[in-house]
Amino acid sequence: MTTAIPSATAVRRVVIVGGGTAGWMTAAALARLVAPSGVQITLVESEAIGTVGVGESTLPHIRAFNERLGIDEAAFMKATRATFKLGIQFENWGQIGGSYIHPFGDYGAPGGEAPFHHYWLRGRELGDVGPIDDYSLPVVAAREGRFAPPSDDPRSLLSTYRYAYQFDATLYARFLRGMAETEGVRRIEGRIQNVAQDGESGAITKVTLDDGRQIEGDLFVDCSGFRALLIEQTLKAGFTDWSHWLPCDRAVALPCESDQPTVPYTRATALEAGWQFRIPLQHRVGNGYVYSSAFIDDAAALDRLVGRLEGKPLKAPNVLKFTAGQRTRNWAANCVSVGLSSGFIEPLESTSIYLIQIAITKLIELWPTAVIDPATEAEFNRQMDLEYVRIRDFIILHYCATARNDTPFWDYVRTMPLPDTLSEKIELFRARGVVQDYREGLFLHPSWVAVYLGQDILPRRHHPLVDAVSATQLMSSLERLRRMVREASSRLPSQDDYIARYCAHLPL
Repeated sequence: MTTAIPSATAVRRVVIVGGGTAGWMTAAALARLVAPSGVQITLVESEAIGTVGVGESTLPHIRAFNERLGIDEAAFMKATRATFKLGIQFENWGQIGGSYIHPFGDYGAPGGEAPFHHYWLRGRELGDVGPIDDYSLPVVAAREGRFAPPSDDPRSLLSTYRYAYQFDATLYARFLRGMAETEGVRRIEGRIQNVAQDGESGAITKVTLDDGRQIEGDLFVDCSGFRALLIEQTLKAGFTDWSHWLPCDRAVALPCESDQPTVPYTRATALEAGWQFRIPLQHRVGNGYVYSSAFIDDAAALDRLVGRLEGKPLKAPNVLKFTAGQRTRNWAANCVSVGLSSGFIEPLESTSIYLIQIAITKLIELWPTAVIDPATEAEFNRQMDLEYVRIRDFIILHYCATARNDTPFWDYVRTMPLPDTLSEKIELFRARGVVQDYREGLFLHPSWVAVYLGQDILPRRHHPLVDAVSATQLMSSLERLRRMVREASSRLPSQDDYIARYCAHLPL
């Protein structure tokens, strides 16, 4: 069940500029949650411009977005040829040969006086307790290619994980477009030639298309991608460059055929000047090399990717150029940027669609009820700044927490100065095994633990509460838990079997 926003609003005409994932997610959400209060929604896009098709791999938050819009999961998965996702596998990041999975779930079982990794740390001091991955059901299930939805029983080990999706972003946009247009969103095909502003306030008043048509609006949502047609080209909102911390500025993507079983995780393999992604869908595998042009040229990066494909390429390579960073103001005047127009960190932890989703969510939460006042704009920007900076630090952690010195790229990221916000987090974990908590934001406790321990940032001591458990009892409990995780995973069906029964794709 959905609830529309209050009807007392000065915003009656919303114009979304740009389609793709960001545009149609925005349109579908506003159509379901805002339009019932009397708001007209128009989306302007040009088939000639095309879209990036960003975000084939997602985070668990996308489920809440789909549910809020009343989307049936099986229908969505069939339409987008989706697979399930329990986490992200990282290969060769901390060191060559190293491997771990960042799980969408907890380590250990419910309960405990201290976070589970402290019990594991003490167990390592006492004997062989195996990697911490052995104590995470989503990790073990992912490695074995198994999937079933989590249990609703909080006492069950089967309740200790969440899941996301891996899907065709173009098909997702098409799916949402159908929903949005059914609920009254008006789509206009055309290129924008001019953007008009109010002479006094600077607010955008209308856009003019190349055929002379004019579309007026009260609130404009910029989903124009890296062009940032409204937020930057028109309103000069500014851009904060983070490329000195995140030097990858190119990606070449190339989907291919595959006859391998689908796995419920995305793989990120560190290469000499960046990393390669592998995203298994029902009908193909998405591949890409995300790299720094300062350390490898485009032709060499493409050759490297092609040489690592597991099957026949299905399309021509798609090269994407970007600068890691964030729009200085995501909301300026009467314009809100959503998606790539608001910034791009890089796709390492599948955050692109989340950042679209959170911008839409915050826009609806802060929807103007009288006028678009500066306080609303400032609060939206404050909240989005927190999201971007916290994600930025988490992504930088993957690069700086490495012992690799085998290429100039890894030498650079291993030794680069870090943001103070990240340095403080790392030192706190090294000193005491404590993850710096915050109530809002994307990556919380288990995510940071996964990367810290997976890339060999180990605390100097465990929590003293753990010493209340005897050594014998601790080692016995750890072994029992590890066995329970293996047994629980073995009872789950393979992902391919589950998909075949529940949500096998429809023919295109």
